[in-house]
Amino acid sequence: MHSKHNIKFFTGRSSRYLSERIADSFGIPLGKSNVTVFSDGEFQPSFDESVRGCTVFIIQSTFPPVDNLFELLLMVDAAHRASAYKVVAVMPYFGWARQDRKDKPRVAIGAKMVANMLRAAGVDRIMTMDLHADQIQGFFDVPVDHLYASSVFVPYLKSLQIDNIAIASPDMGGAKRANAYARFMNASLVLCYKNREKANQVDEMTIIGDVRGKNVVILDDMVDTAGTLAKASGLMKDQGALSVRAFATHPVMSGKSYELIRDSQIDQLVVTDTIPLRSDRDTSKIKVLSVAELFADVIEKVYNYKSISEKFII
Repeated sequence: MHSKHNIKFFTGRSSRYLSERIADSFGIPLGKSNVTVFSDGEFQPSFDESVRGCTVFIIQSTFPPVDNLFELLLMVDAAHRASAYKVVAVMPYFGWARQDRKDKPRVAIGAKMVANMLRAAGVDRIMTMDLHADQIQGFFDVPVDHLYASSVFVPYLKSLQIDNIAIASPDMGGAKRANAYARFMNASLVLCYKNREKANQVDEMTIIGDVRGKNVVILDDMVDTAGTLAKASGLMKDQGALSVRAFATHPVMSGKSYELIRDSQIDQLVVTDTIPLRSDRDTSKIKVLSVAELFADVIEKVYNYKSISEKFII
């Protein structure tokens, strides 16, 4: 069994709220680090304690702006150059994951580029949650621990003790995830088919499946503009759904998403704390479940070479 003296946690600026919870659950304090910001906006992270010979876990979600990703890269490089034994990037939200393939001519594969940059910076392992596409794990030449929010979503869903559940996918791409939940919960499956003229804008939507008399649970890996959830919940209520809840791992919540959720037919939106909610917006319909204990437990198992397969409920 390794000693906790040889493990250190550090955080990027945007994920301190979650890093503190993870470190507290694990049982060690966050390491001391700071960021020097120059007048032109350039910044330089540094560690204020030795990391020589330590396994260093750097926690940072890479949601916009791009500063969050670049800060993580600089911290990985700093730890690597300071003779850390291993450097693990803990990325609860892996940004740029929607760019996992060339879906039209002359575009970048952003997720692969981010993987290359992390490897070039000196990362030895990646820990993340609910990637937009599972195959992104294959973009890395280092181990990837891909966790699932089902570990926190399923216990909460069971605690609600809802009857007549229907599990819904907001698009065809999420059908596999929704089907796994439906089989696990012994529930019916509903699919939403949507047409988009351009990104982040749903023009047409069709509900495939019967929602009459059902308590619908929509599953997704992220909620961005919330347009899909707002439209789907309205259609489902029109077709006789008793209630509509949405479970989305990453609350990107851009644009007018908070207002859309507030004014929509959604009864509750359940998210995790991989990305912080904005404190100046109406979050009365939003329930946040923390993934801190899950990450702390998996970090302990990875550090001590234990299996983490028991964490994959679905």
